[in-house]
Amino acid sequence: MTREQYILATQQNSLPRTEQPQFYPVGIYGWRKRCLYFFVLLLLVTMIVNLAMTIWILKVMNFTVDGMGNLRVTKKGIRLEGISEFLLPLYVKEIHSRKDSPLVLQSDRNVTVNARNHMGQLTGQLTVGADAVEAQCKRFEVRASEGGKVLFSADEDEIVIGADRLKVTGTEGAVFGHSVETPHIRAEPSQDLKLESPTRSLVMEAPRGVQVSAAAGDLKATCRKELHLQSTEGEIFLNADTIRLGNLPVGSFSSSSSSSSFSSSSSSPSSSAPRQTIYELCACPNGKLYLSPAGAGSTCQSSSNICLWS
Repeated sequence: MTREQYILATQQNSLPRTEQPQFYPVGIYGWRKRCLYFFVLLLLVTMIVNLAMTIWILKVMNFTVDGMGNLRVTKKGIRLEGISEFLLPLYVKEIHSRKDSPLVLQSDRNVTVNARNHMGQLTGQLTVGADAVEAQCKRFEVRASEGGKVLFSADEDEIVIGADRLKVTGTEGAVFGHSVETPHIRAEPSQDLKLESPTRSLVMEAPRGVQVSAAAGDLKATCRKELHLQSTEGEIFLNADTIRLGNLPVGSFSSSSSSSSFSSSSSSPSSSAPRQTIYELCACPNGKLYLSPAGAGSTCQSSSNICLWS
């Protein structure tokens, strides 16, 4: 390279460069910007819809400072007005109605009230169903509203009726499968008292005696087969102005015969004989009673056909 060429090349490189500076844009452009605006608009629309739905729910549910709808939160607890429906279990300590209105618990199937101990075990249950009311507990009691007197109680050992008066209004009366212990049985005024055992025997026992009294009417004891009046250590005392024994067989006495024959005319002698108006009451050794025409002496004979064939 010649000197002139070197100087010329050196001078060209030392001249100042006059190039323009480059500027780079800052931000989001193109499809990214359009997507961002779309998401911001969608979020704004969602917020507006949520705000409108919230205002609508507050208006429909009637939210207030004290509660919502028929539900009011007070210092004593929660107060519900009107009809309330619970779809899930409800755990409360006490439920009571207003003083001037009843408390109604209603269900399409049944209403069950459970009581549990601190361990969660079931100790008592009351079920009100369409066919029956069932109570499962160790002891069931019904108390009077005034004084708290026990009117009815039942447990595994006994059933106690604490009312001053037990009244049975059924047409068939009261049916007891086993023994009944009571100090007094009385019918309603102007009504009959009937103790009946259709298929078995009727037994009344008391250590100090059984008293049957009819102060204003008749006392009637009827049986199909035999009526036994027995006193093991005492006597049977009949105290009345008139004592009548009906349908007793009548025997005809003959002095020539040592026995009496049974008359087929029930309670009156033969029509051909003189009318007999006085009879003697006779007792057979087996206890059967019969009538015999009265005479100067006793006409009763232990060998009578009535006694032998009875």
